[in-house]
Amino acid sequence: MITGEAAPDWDVASWLNTDAPLSLEDLRGSVVVVHAFQMLCPGCVSHGIPQAKSIRQAFPPGRVQVIGLHTVFEHHAAMGEIALRAFLHEYRIHFPVGIDRPDPRGNPIPLTMQAWHMQGTPTLFILDEQGRIRLHHFGQLDDLRAGAVIGQLLAESDASGQ
Repeated sequence: MITGEAAPDWDVASWLNTDAPLSLEDLRGSVVVVHAFQMLCPGCVSHGIPQAKSIRQAFPPGRVQVIGLHTVFEHHAAMGEIALRAFLHEYRIHFPVGIDRPDPRGNPIPLTMQAWHMQGTPTLFILDEQGRIRLHHFGQLDDLRAGAVIGQLLAESDASGQ
């Protein structure tokens, strides 16, 4: 996806850690950090998930929303919702997590992963308050760079008076 484009809404089969389904429209007015992961992905477990948890703790929840997207493109049978619920509990992940909807045509790549042009996991997206993609990064991203992008977006919001 091209930085600066509006992110398409996700196609989520179910949500965990939230009382109601979330849409990008619901999150407008906040910087949104989307962490796409698989629970059996070593890079997700060692870096991506701890980074998402750190971002959630470091920034005000009303201004920065952290959303997990469990986007399974391999080992489908091992990563169902029951296993994901246990994983979220064990890793103390409390931010909302959407389960990317499988492709009904049989493609192993789930629908949001396709629409958002992800190459794999972990993938980090940072969206500005208007829902535009300001960072799309596949793989490990330095915490300082992620924090700098979020800080820049919060400063832009403050400067515009929102």
